[in-house]
Amino acid sequence: MLRLPLLDPNAPEQFPDPRLALKEPNGLLAFGGDLSTRRLLAAYRRGIFPWFSEGEPILWWSPDPRCVFRTDRLKANRSLRRTLAGNDWQVSVDRAFREVMLACAAPRPDQAGTWISPEMVDAYTALHALGHAHSVEVWDGERLVGGIYGVSIGRMFCGESMFSACSGGSKMALVALAQLLRGWDFPLIDGQVSNPHLLQLGALEIPRADFLDAAHALCVQAFDATAWQTVASQPASAYL
Repeated sequence: MLRLPLLDPNAPEQFPDPRLALKEPNGLLAFGGDLSTRRLLAAYRRGIFPWFSEGEPILWWSPDPRCVFRTDRLKANRSLRRTLAGNDWQVSVDRAFREVMLACAAPRPDQAGTWISPEMVDAYTALHALGHAHSVEVWDGERLVGGIYGVSIGRMFCGESMFSACSGGSKMALVALAQLLRGWDFPLIDGQVSNPHLLQLGALEIPRADFLDAAHALCVQAFDATAWQTVASQPASAYL
């Protein structure tokens, strides 16, 4: 029988030590609480994130190892360059945050459902309004063909989900995000839970202890979040 701590509804900034998370299922730490902006930001600062399906209580995780992308290593591969050679895609930032979330939540052939519930969409849209959640969009004309969104605190970016409506759309969004973050001295993109697709895109697995140390150091670094508002839309080829 699993014994998990129940979060105090009146203490949104209190979480168990992530090093106490279960080994099976890997990283499960606590349940309950809410998705208020205060609680979410407190969780991400501690290397913890929510992940649950509709009908379940809110579950909080901190897996070991942790999946991350290093922004200085994530670049366009040959396949993506070939894809871009045949189109005139544009990349924008924070132009369609909610639309990216809804596209990420849409049913996929290899999934029975989605963890991005309407409750999650509302919670992260609230974070976006506060300047702590951001999206990168890829457009073919007026059609959204790829995107990624996540949470930004200090100089730490925690990726949440990405999608492709055309081959290469999510990879283009990820590459563009990495280049932007690299220019702002963000060394990592948190990929949370490792899977073959993320590893194929260039993700690495690192010990949770190393990730927690990095997150603690990066989240307290000063960063002017208005920089996100100054990124102009430009051709995807500009990020190659």
